[in-house]
Amino acid sequence: MSKLLVIGSINMDVVSSVKQFPLPGETIHSSGISYYPGGKGANQAVAAARAGARCEMVGAVGRDAFGGELVAALERSGADVSRVLRKEGNSGIALITVSEEGENSIILSEGANGGLTAADAAYEGDWSDVYAVLLQNEIAWPTTLAVISEANRAGARVWLNPAPARAIPDELLPSIDTLIMNETETAVITGMKVSDAQSARSAADRIIGKGTANVIITLGEQGCYYENAAGESCSVPAFRVQPVDTTAAGDTFIGAYAAACADGQATPQALKFAAAAAALAVTSAGAQSSIPSKAEIMAFMEVGAARE
Repeated sequence: MSKLLVIGSINMDVVSSVKQFPLPGETIHSSGISYYPGGKGANQAVAAARAGARCEMVGAVGRDAFGGELVAALERSGADVSRVLRKEGNSGIALITVSEEGENSIILSEGANGGLTAADAAYEGDWSDVYAVLLQNEIAWPTTLAVISEANRAGARVWLNPAPARAIPDELLPSIDTLIMNETETAVITGMKVSDAQSARSAADRIIGKGTANVIITLGEQGCYYENAAGESCSVPAFRVQPVDTTAAGDTFIGAYAAACADGQATPQALKFAAAAAALAVTSAGAQSSIPSKAEIMAFMEVGAARE
């Protein structure tokens, strides 16, 4: 199996559980604080590795107490951490508040992630062994642009998850093989409000018309919508579960989908596999701690199929 190259953020998530989110100026009590390894890049690498992919993580942690713990968590999940760098200063920190309904709000401090340079991220291995490069928006934008340019020159697929949301120049879209985003990110990139499969189709049409080959728009409880430049499309429903914590659900979806594609699964089957992984992830607390293994995903899908 070709490997996945994940270049992105590595954070420690500091999670506070509350009954409901505070109003501006309001002080409320938390029912507890937990520490979980996270970061969109690391989460996607862990999800891909646990889903059975060969996965290499490229990123940076600080020389603080969290740094070693974050690297060890990636390694335990099966990701190659040989290119995770230690930088002076603090590791990335995400301050996450989770409500009783399982929804979350996040404040991000980039720490060492902001110091990951284009030189740090430059790939010196065999590009023919790379199925796809997975990128997000939690490292410096110039570094991301440099990676996209390098991957394009090598003929490698670039998959971008533009989260946190930011506008993407139209001229960059042809350089992206697969764009994976939620409703909020889609609205920022296209200027179009997305709330269902029909509006997702309109937004995907616009992006594909500007040169991106594949678009996936995740729609929360409504599942996801896929479309490609050949005119093929499909909608995949979400699995019904009781959410505990939605942190890392999107990252789990992306990592599991990438692993399934690298393993040769057809797009509809890969999307269903990813949807099952994301559903399992929201039933447990934390980011990487909630990401399921391939065996757990397959067992969950078998139970779902038996109920259909």
